Amino acid sequence: MIYCVDDDNTIREIEVYTLTQTGFEAKGFSGGEELFEALKTETPDLIVLDIMLPGKDGMEILSELRANSDTKDIPVIMATAKGTEIDKIRGLDKGADDYLVKPFGAMEMVARIKAVLRRCKREEPLADTLVSGEIVFKDKEHRVTVNGERVNLTFKEYELLKTFMLNPDIVFTRDKLLSSVWGLDHIGESRTVDMHIKTLRKKLGTAGSQIETVIGVGYRMEKKV
Repeated sequence: MIYCVDDDNTIREIEVYTLTQTGFEAKGFSGGEELFEALKTETPDLIVLDIMLPGKDGMEILSELRANSDTKDIPVIMATAKGTEIDKIRGLDKGADDYLVKPFGAMEMVARIKAVLRRCKREEPLADTLVSGEIVFKDKEHRVTVNGERVNLTFKEYELLKTFMLNPDIVFTRDKLLSSVWGLDHIGESRTVDMHIKTLRKKLGTAGSQIETVIGVGYRMEKKV
């Protein structure tokens, strides 16, 4: 089941119609209130969420979805008329799995939905606890500590750290990190990766030095016992 949230009746109806014609079950909602009411009885496979909504906007709704244990893992594709890089970064950093910039083609939407669903199905369970030097990463508790002190990370900072800790000493290019953490093909947004690495290192304090810059290539995390 795919949920489509858009206050424009025409756009919403086209999205639902296209999805049902391509083999999906789909329902449309005009805003956050309707969406959250539906979530009480059914958990969708994915949500296509417009940013510009009356009342709570898409960013607020996304934050609520990610903060709730019952909905935090539902894949979300943001649909927005805003095409600037900062708007994309905001959505992706809050936990969006992909985005569509309006006006987008109906079949582009279907293709992105299929790609996100494939990625989600490929994800493998993470070991309960990962340790590297002073860093302790507990995925089931969604908790990161350094020297016993809790570190508060954004959704994408957390996903970056998870990627590094699962793959110690492996070098990741910026494009690879965009693909594995943000679920994006290369679209010239490597600054997004650099910005998040910078803030992640700062939050990890002295342990942030474990994330090394490989000049001309990308980043890797040194494994420490």
